[in-house]
Amino acid sequence: MRADRLVSLVLLLRQRGRLTADTLARELEVSTRTVLRDIEALSTAGVPVHAERGRHGGFALLPGFRTELTGLNHDEALAVLTAGPGRGEQAFGLGSALASAMRKVVDALPESHRVTASDAAQRMLVDPETDLLSRRLVTEQVADTTMIEVRRAVLAGHKLRIHYAATGQAPQWRTVDPVGLVTVRDRAYLLATRSGADRTYRLSRVLAAEELPEPAQRPNEVDLDRIWRERSARFLSGSEHLTVLVRVNPVRREELLDTALAVRAEEPDADGWLRLEVTFQDARHAEWALWQLSTDAEALTPQSLRTALRNRGAMIAARYGAPS
Repeated sequence: MRADRLVSLVLLLRQRGRLTADTLARELEVSTRTVLRDIEALSTAGVPVHAERGRHGGFALLPGFRTELTGLNHDEALAVLTAGPGRGEQAFGLGSALASAMRKVVDALPESHRVTASDAAQRMLVDPETDLLSRRLVTEQVADTTMIEVRRAVLAGHKLRIHYAATGQAPQWRTVDPVGLVTVRDRAYLLATRSGADRTYRLSRVLAAEELPEPAQRPNEVDLDRIWRERSARFLSGSEHLTVLVRVNPVRREELLDTALAVRAEEPDADGWLRLEVTFQDARHAEWALWQLSTDAEALTPQSLRTALRNRGAMIAARYGAPS
């Protein structure tokens, strides 16, 4: 909305000082012409924006100008500034809104707290792109136009038409009643119903979306946490899923959890290792995941998995032959 953009423009000038029209356009994700129109509107409204000519010119506010914004205490501002730069900022297509909100948070701080909170936020990092083993964490991408339509339908309580590419199927158009949005480990999902039946759609597989004017058939109140737990339980009870009892070296625990669908139980073993009951997509998935852990993991059950791993090991040993 233009009103929000005008506030963001003022905050940018307050916090950074003189900025060119091109810089403001990039920050606000609009054209330079739009920035110039907004500058003119602010001047007409009495905001003291003035142009500075020359090679290093741009637009600036008169010294001492301050917007009236709700103040926050130091820890509240620090919480927002710390969480803001994390990779979750793009969840549900709200990255630009978060950037605008953070500018307002910084401006709302008393002068004495502003630098302190900004410096403190630099000492905290949330969800970097790689872990200590340099494994890159990949965030699934959703087109902005698609995400906007989905989000609008969810919040407005309208039916939603999506072009969805289910695994192993040709994309099809479907009309659903959206219930809510969930993000888990950088994957975003749409919880919905279709013809009264529960449906869960991965947003990265939604190729296009259209908010419809008809009201969605859904309850007025919703408990997304409960709904997600129930759907997760049904998913994990799928007929092809395989539950495995495994011993694992604690240093490789996270690698195991990264590949498993879920952990059903966990307890320490007598020798310092961990004993976990985990679920995999199927037997092939379980064999592949445990093979990656080499001698740092041992499948205890089912026997069919132990046999498959033993046979794979025997084939590798036969391929390379006896040591010379």
